[in-house]
Amino acid sequence: MPQLTKIGVFYDGNYFLHVSNYYNYDHPQRRRLSITGLHEFIEARVAMEEGVARSRCKIVDSHYFRGRLNATEAQQRGSALYYDRVFDDILMSSGVTTHYSPLRSSHGRRHEKGIDVWFALEAFEQALLRKFDIVVLIASDGDYVHLVRKLNALGCRVMIVGWDFEFTTDSGSGMVTRTSQDLLAEASYPLTMSSIIDHPSSDAEAKLVDRLFVSEKKKEVVVEDRKPDAANFEEPVNGEIGEVMESQIFSLKGGYGFITYPPNNLFFHHSNVKNVRFEDLLEGDPVEFTLAHSNKGKLVAQEVYFMGELEGDDFEQE
Repeated sequence: MPQLTKIGVFYDGNYFLHVSNYYNYDHPQRRRLSITGLHEFIEARVAMEEGVARSRCKIVDSHYFRGRLNATEAQQRGSALYYDRVFDDILMSSGVTTHYSPLRSSHGRRHEKGIDVWFALEAFEQALLRKFDIVVLIASDGDYVHLVRKLNALGCRVMIVGWDFEFTTDSGSGMVTRTSQDLLAEASYPLTMSSIIDHPSSDAEAKLVDRLFVSEKKKEVVVEDRKPDAANFEEPVNGEIGEVMESQIFSLKGGYGFITYPPNNLFFHHSNVKNVRFEDLLEGDPVEFTLAHSNKGKLVAQEVYFMGELEGDDFEQE
């Protein structure tokens, strides 16, 4: 009987959230990525690449890494604790082991600290102990090149699951996401998922692609609700482009929001939120941002940081 092809999967959680937000807010799919559907796709793709029966390709271990707020701060972010728990339930039901590290603070800004090192060490250790045939990295950072080389030295074939996409926000700003070419070059099986999703090569692949997304009814998009009022982009009476400023969230929509900035409000896109999830923001939250122009010359806010009070010494200062 042919041996089982053992697959280990490792998620860069912040990257996965970024991609899932793109498909939920900015892609015609208007749906989030499904963990179960992604695992089915990976098993089918490994079977095809390895030339073995799909029934003999199984994900035997999977791990998810991400920094996140502590319980007290999450409680202050409205329903953040609830949604974190919902996603934890999804990960657990899919057999994914979670690895969370508290977000560290530096000058009032929260950052992931050391999560990429933890990711690399765990992936290498698990590959060494469990003797995976295939290690799948859901990641895009070129810093993982050395990890891939070490995994290759163990005899593992590495599959990189990455996305390349670009789009223009409602404010006219161009957003670009790219997977490191150096990382793709080191992998045995580099996958550019954005191309596969938009242009499946067969009916069978199209079915797998559809299952990559949560099976909820697609949201109806109200065009008027997706286009910010042009009045929100009039030039301010003070402030210079590139200046770091402070204000508060005026309103939040599906994937974008506005920051209070007299005499008008500044648009910001979900991908410009840096230290918390966009979904964790609330109207009235204090924020710091950089004043910028979009590609169309409209005034917008970029590099948006939630500036709520920190919980004493809960976090180490860098």
